[in-house]
Amino acid sequence: MKQFFKFMFASMLGTFLTLVVLLFLCIAIVVGIAATASDDSVTISKNTLLLVRFNRTIVDRAPKSPINFNFSGNEKLSGLNEILDNLRKARKDDNIAGILLDLDEIPARISTISEIRDGLLEFKKSGKFIWAYSEAYGQSAYYLATAADKIFIQPNGLMLFKGLSAQPMFLKGTLEKLDIKMQVIRHGKFKAATEPLFLDKMSKENREQITAVLNDTWGSIINDISESRKIGKIALNGIADSLSVQTAADALKYKLVDQLVYKDELLKELKKKLAIDEKKNLNTVSLEDYTKVAEANKPAVSKDKIAVVYATGNIGGGSGDDQSIGSERISKAIRKAREDDNVKAIVFRINSGGGSALASDVIWREVELAKQVKPVVASFGDVAASGGYYIACCATKIIADPTTITGSIGVFGLRPNMQGLFNKKLGITFDEANTNKNSDFVSVMKPLSPYQAMLLQRDVDHTYDVFTGKVADGRKITKARVDSLGQGRIWSGTAAKNLGLIDDFGGLTKSIAVAAELAKLKSYSIQSLPEQKEFLDQIIEEITGKDPSARIRQVMGEDYRFYQVVKDLREMKGVQARMIVDLNIN
Repeated sequence: MKQFFKFMFASMLGTFLTLVVLLFLCIAIVVGIAATASDDSVTISKNTLLLVRFNRTIVDRAPKSPINFNFSGNEKLSGLNEILDNLRKARKDDNIAGILLDLDEIPARISTISEIRDGLLEFKKSGKFIWAYSEAYGQSAYYLATAADKIFIQPNGLMLFKGLSAQPMFLKGTLEKLDIKMQVIRHGKFKAATEPLFLDKMSKENREQITAVLNDTWGSIINDISESRKIGKIALNGIADSLSVQTAADALKYKLVDQLVYKDELLKELKKKLAIDEKKNLNTVSLEDYTKVAEANKPAVSKDKIAVVYATGNIGGGSGDDQSIGSERISKAIRKAREDDNVKAIVFRINSGGGSALASDVIWREVELAKQVKPVVASFGDVAASGGYYIACCATKIIADPTTITGSIGVFGLRPNMQGLFNKKLGITFDEANTNKNSDFVSVMKPLSPYQAMLLQRDVDHTYDVFTGKVADGRKITKARVDSLGQGRIWSGTAAKNLGLIDDFGGLTKSIAVAAELAKLKSYSIQSLPEQKEFLDQIIEEITGKDPSARIRQVMGEDYRFYQVVKDLREMKGVQARMIVDLNIN
């Protein structure tokens, strides 16, 4: 009996503590919701300055988060869609007098920055001003700053202006030390995704394609800066070649900036610009808070809709999430948009270097079916290559930024032979018993037989044939032409337009406008798909830290790319339509 009461009280205590924890959690949730609800009532007055900072990683669509606490320490994200929408809203808002870009290094790739820059240029058409300020301009931050009417820098500040570089990582030496032999079957001399596994430097073909992409991307950046700053392209390249600009004084000398000012001096200049008494404070609103400001003269909600389907990350089977493309989840979203009579057009927003060829084909089928009943506009973000191009190639129109990385029409298969690692390094041996000649197909504990290697090569060649055939049908060009553009080669958006792989330049905003034009819509509302996770699901993931990648990214920072390479290799199952594993342009 004594033992019984002991366990009973222990159980009661455990239950009580659990209830206490749940109570505090509920209180936190209620407080968070209440705070968010109050935040929704943000209002601004006349002569307000929109303060734009980018201190969060920018993705195409950030997860919805109605509360601001963060159990897992996961990195908070900013959505490009919200940034562009806020710039559009501010352009029409009589209370917004101008924008101050308070810049540091921007956690986004060039194509995303280019889309934001286009949004800023569109804002300027309202006649309102944009000023940019930084203590140290990184190259991407300076590129964005050139959309401003005036560029300011701290008198002792720094600037980086050097051109672009890419440094792919190679694992051959590491694999040799571990006695692991990677068995690679590929189709396409430019299909460089597997090269880090069996080379220690870039092949001639890989160097050729990466150099071409870098030159096209830098050329686009230089063109934009030259136009904005009225400095010749030859002069700009000369500055970059010689690293002539490193300090604020250098930047002023070469007319890359307009004025050297301390922050207090900038605030005085702003007050003068806005005709505000020096003793009064500026009225400012951050970009995040401006999201919660009600839009003035907002058009009436139309029953006609354009569905924007977001597909971001590596392509694989299953459901995926906001930062990975699951064929089941994305196919369901496209199907939902296709079957909804109120959806008159679809914008398929893609930011992916590809992944599983089979999963890509599953998504392609839904795009093909949707195109038969309504316009489908593919909108390419930073990268839409290999499988990312596969899922878009049949779209009605394809829109990309000049700096988008695309193409990579090629496939490969990959299987490690870990016999050396287990036998020689770890002293582990394996034996086997089989019912048939190839019951061990495909084992990672020994090399492929010539017959098994032939079968894998046949699968890879067949997948490449299917891939190129679908691109030929979608782009209305010959299969031979696709093959000449394919072979796994990556292209910039600039080259892709010249080659007929895309139709026009532009970002998400342009893609929506094109979709509306194709559907002959004058008024419409936007529906974002796939539907994002419910509030409680997000809370559970925050508490449990379901996705460790976000935490690892936060801890590793720029070095996260090394982890990403290993993670990508682990996910490579079946024939892959995937671009270079690690192409970090900076």
